[in-house]
Amino acid sequence: MSEKEEKEFTYKDAGVDIELGDEVSEILYNAAKETWKNREGKLGELIVPFDDFSGARAIDVSGLPKGTLMNLGFDGVGTKMEVAERIEQHDTVAYDLFAMVCDDAVVRGAEPVIIGSILDVNSLSNKKDEPFLEEVRQLANGYINAAREAGVAVVNGEVAELGARVNGYGDFNYNWGAGLVWFANKNRMFKGDEIKPGHFLVGLKEEGFRSNGLSLVRRVLENTHGPEWHLDELDGEKLGELVLKPSRIYSKAIIDMIGGYNPKQKPKVNISGVAHITGGGIPGKLGRILKPGGLSAEIHTHFEPPKIMRYVQELGNVSDEEAYKTWNMGQGMIIVTSQPTEVMHFASEHGIESKLMGKIDSEFSMELQSDYKPHITIFGKEKLLHYDI
Repeated sequence: MSEKEEKEFTYKDAGVDIELGDEVSEILYNAAKETWKNREGKLGELIVPFDDFSGARAIDVSGLPKGTLMNLGFDGVGTKMEVAERIEQHDTVAYDLFAMVCDDAVVRGAEPVIIGSILDVNSLSNKKDEPFLEEVRQLANGYINAAREAGVAVVNGEVAELGARVNGYGDFNYNWGAGLVWFANKNRMFKGDEIKPGHFLVGLKEEGFRSNGLSLVRRVLENTHGPEWHLDELDGEKLGELVLKPSRIYSKAIIDMIGGYNPKQKPKVNISGVAHITGGGIPGKLGRILKPGGLSAEIHTHFEPPKIMRYVQELGNVSDEEAYKTWNMGQGMIIVTSQPTEVMHFASEHGIESKLMGKIDSEFSMELQSDYKPHITIFGKEKLLHYDI
């Protein structure tokens, strides 16, 4: 029998190290356990029959008020992870992951409660068979800190080695996606008809790209700076670090304002709509919540885009019209409210900078003006931007 025929293959030979996978799962599980305190005494408190990273975990929902609804939301970090791979910094990626699912939930008036995730990696060790435990620990630390900021508990730490199905920059390549369980009271959910002419727009500041439009960012920077663009600097800061700026998580502040799923928890301020400014930008996301009422918005002032955003826009000759449809341009969330001063006060209590941006257009009537199209108008420094909804 030939040597080739006598070879006994193992799962590790195929690129999957079960023992290392168990060690990584335990690291992520211990990080998840640290987040359970975020829901102690609240809906979403974890019940653990036995303490083991592969054991069952559940939440008791038997006492929910009548009218409570539950749903799931899913999202991922996208190509921003390649930037983390480039600069070998992974401890902020969870902020992007949690912001995408948690801040999408509050757009509906829902309260984010439980997160589960799946971490797909190329391999848990490099070509020298050295494990990527430090990288995993960075991800786990991000888990803990981001969950605290979002006020959610993480229920698991699933990881899978997929070999060539996952690629990227350098040796440690991964994709990270999450599912969120949220709860809402059906009478408190935002449907769109709560927004009225004369309501105000309050923007919440964002200092980075969040997790959207990164494919354009990477293409522009590589076209100008070359394949190692992340090492070049802008005003003394590396481009990779500027692009990786973690997403701000706003959901905890919004829940504090609107009261969450429980009708016994009274709202602190009147909010009629929330727009999470991600893919599609202000026209797409603010436009979505204005559509049901056929309303328009005028934005007279706004936060300036972060310097890295303006830099990429100028390098790539990206028009303002395109930029405002691709990136957040300095505001990661826009709140529609009849009480802008109060909203800004509560945002400040959560350490979030806010700005009165404009108001819902009340000059037109669709009944009186048949050719009227709902729109968003942004009064920029140099020109007027007008988007039909």
